Amino acid sequence: MPQVSIIMRVYNEMPYIKYALRKLKQQSFQDFELIVVDSGSTDGSYEVAQEANPDIIYQIPPGSYVPGRVLNEAISKASGEIIVFNNSDCIPQNNFWLENLLRPFAQDKEAIAVFSNQIPRQDATPLVRKDYERAFGDGKISAKWKHFFSLASSAIRKDVILEYPFNPTIQYSEDIEWSWRMKQLGKKIVYVPDSIVEHSHNYKWKGLIKRYTGEGKAEKEIYRDCRGNFVRAVVVSGGMEFLRDVIYLTKHKEMQWIPYSLAVRYLQRYCVWKARA
Repeated sequence: MPQVSIIMRVYNEMPYIKYALRKLKQQSFQDFELIVVDSGSTDGSYEVAQEANPDIIYQIPPGSYVPGRVLNEAISKASGEIIVFNNSDCIPQNNFWLENLLRPFAQDKEAIAVFSNQIPRQDATPLVRKDYERAFGDGKISAKWKHFFSLASSAIRKDVILEYPFNPTIQYSEDIEWSWRMKQLGKKIVYVPDSIVEHSHNYKWKGLIKRYTGEGKAEKEIYRDCRGNFVRAVVVSGGMEFLRDVIYLTKHKEMQWIPYSLAVRYLQRYCVWKARA
């Protein structure tokens, strides 16, 4: 029986899935089974996954994807004591990504979950780069936030996730919902900065609206608190992020992105605020 089960969610992730699967085969730690669940890919991702000869691979009907439900089903098929989640577009950056990710479990019996450092792709926009540096990096900035966790490249003890499964109905932020529940129970989640994957998205306007509206709806269910007044939640919060953008863009001599930043930060905050009504 393998010590670790890796669950990889797939949906039209060419060419990244090829690189991710290649790096899995090069990991220093190899005592794992690979479970691939595809949500109806049409770009060849599923066929590439099949060629990698995973231990378990299956598809779900297109359009039926609900993250928590899909994850819970995949977990039920896993035999490892540790469940690793690595999205098919998360590319490990060295041969020790998995070994490093798993280390806290051996060092700290109270750790129930861990998550990797994510670095943006080379084509990432300056704002994406800046946001990733703040969210990940050495972890000092996000540690001061109300809450932060990312399931994209992470691991959870199987006995814990079986006792506390993912919410099977929430459509966005299933990882935040689950980890927030664990935080309220006093459970320990560890960030592992030397377990590194490449992963980022340059969303277009339609994608930004969809993402932040979805996250706003999820936040309403997760935190169950008041969305706040418009000035504080949108103008002040967005303005502070815009100022951080200006400092970053000026430092990196990319001032041409400043007008874009102003629009994006307003759109982000507004979509979340409106959706939390």
